[in-house]
Amino acid sequence: GAFERDPQEASTTDEELSRAGSPGSRGGSSSTTPDYGEKRLPQALIIGVKKGGTRALLEAIRAHPDVRAVGTEPHFFDRNYEKGLEWYRNVMPKTLDGQITMEKTPSYFVTNEAPRRIHSMAKDTKLIVVVRNPVTRAISDYTQTLSKKPEIPTFEVLAFKNRTLGLIDASWSAIRIGIYALHLENWLQYFPLSQILFVSGERLITDPAGEMAKVQDFLGLKRIVTEKHFYFNKTKGFPCLKKPEDSSAPRCLGKSKGRTHPKIDPDVIHRLRKFYKPFNVMFYQMTGQDFQWEQEESDK
Repeated sequence: GAFERDPQEASTTDEELSRAGSPGSRGGSSSTTPDYGEKRLPQALIIGVKKGGTRALLEAIRAHPDVRAVGTEPHFFDRNYEKGLEWYRNVMPKTLDGQITMEKTPSYFVTNEAPRRIHSMAKDTKLIVVVRNPVTRAISDYTQTLSKKPEIPTFEVLAFKNRTLGLIDASWSAIRIGIYALHLENWLQYFPLSQILFVSGERLITDPAGEMAKVQDFLGLKRIVTEKHFYFNKTKGFPCLKKPEDSSAPRCLGKSKGRTHPKIDPDVIHRLRKFYKPFNVMFYQMTGQDFQWEQEESDK
């Protein structure tokens, strides 16, 4: 067939082909999808969380030939909703039948209106949340802000309402985002748990192929992205993709990824772990998954 794919799974009519232009003019390798097909609203979204590993996940899933994704974050369901679904559709890449359209905007997870808005677009939308130990996530979040605004107060100052009493300031976004159980509750009013996949940000680094197998199964895709796609970059400290969509150069995440975290007082870390523990336990119960963020505490 013109698409070099299993005729069972491609149901492209001759009319669609002629509309798409002559098949002979298509781009080179089968991994790059030439620009025919049509723009569709996404059937799957990476909705969070900020600093959890969403960019790594997006780049890895884009290596799958049946996935087309937007590189930039559209922020439709939080910041651009008034522009309307046609604007949103237009942001999407063109896809062929059988391909999945995806986007990622990590702030959706903590946006109150997002679940309702996504549900009203398509109630069968598949949602992916990359979660990471809330303590390291908060420090990573702070590190990102610090790189843009070096004049901000220390992490310790921002983390506490009252340092002497050890009261955590849960209204600071770096800390609030990590209260996953709180945000998830909002999503479960609109979506069943079966439509949400929770990806471990830690395992995405230690076992990228294992986590990607789950993602591909969840999306109903053949397991094409496997060990063969990754190699571990010692300098970066995380896995990189060997071959991206179109070139033969390896793809590592950019300079803004894998920043060195500032040293934080161990007592502050201890306080934060204590603060998050009940929320983490609640999150494990809600999702039926133990992310093992309490493990390192057990020896104390």
